[in-house]
Amino acid sequence: GCHSRMGGNDNKFNYWFVNKTMKVTPTSHPDVLLIEPDVFADARGFFMETYHVGKFAAAGLPTEYLQDNHSRSSRGVLRGLHYQLEHPQGKLVRLVNGEVLDVAVDIRKGSPRFGQWVAVTLSAENRRQLYVPPGFAHGFCTLSEQADFLYKCTDIYTPGDEYGIAWDDPALAIDWPDLDIQLSDKDKRYPVLSECRHLPEYRAG
Repeated sequence: GCHSRMGGNDNKFNYWFVNKTMKVTPTSHPDVLLIEPDVFADARGFFMETYHVGKFAAAGLPTEYLQDNHSRSSRGVLRGLHYQLEHPQGKLVRLVNGEVLDVAVDIRKGSPRFGQWVAVTLSAENRRQLYVPPGFAHGFCTLSEQADFLYKCTDIYTPGDEYGIAWDDPALAIDWPDLDIQLSDKDKRYPVLSECRHLPEYRAG
């Protein structure tokens, strides 16, 4: 029949499987992590795990995500820089179509790296993921004609708990791509970081 059952020592197999970790690399900010899953490719296509509770736990990444989101954007669309206070979200982000420049900014009051930003190119081709912790502002700019952006969140979206920072804050001087930037009306109105009255607190450790 079509159903197969693995013989032998199943426990030994499961132990190996859980402890075979994906590649996790700190970016220029040690709290923002780049994740490169193992990709198994052949003439038919490819297979990869985008989330595995055991591998994430072994790498020190959060294992509980309460909401998955999917957004589609055209070239030059910039979404951000967004953050939450009452229900801060850690975000595990990746692309299934197209390419973006993904940006995370440390905005935690008291952080030794306050105002430091990280920019990483994520694409469907490179299959990389980025983990952006709670307490960071997050945004991205679409580089391709179209991009489908997936992200897992460690907390649910709560209406009214929406905050943001101006994408072009001169004090941050984020190196955005030279494109015809398209913003939502809400994103156009966000203040620069120095004028933000409500920011998350830094907690060491």
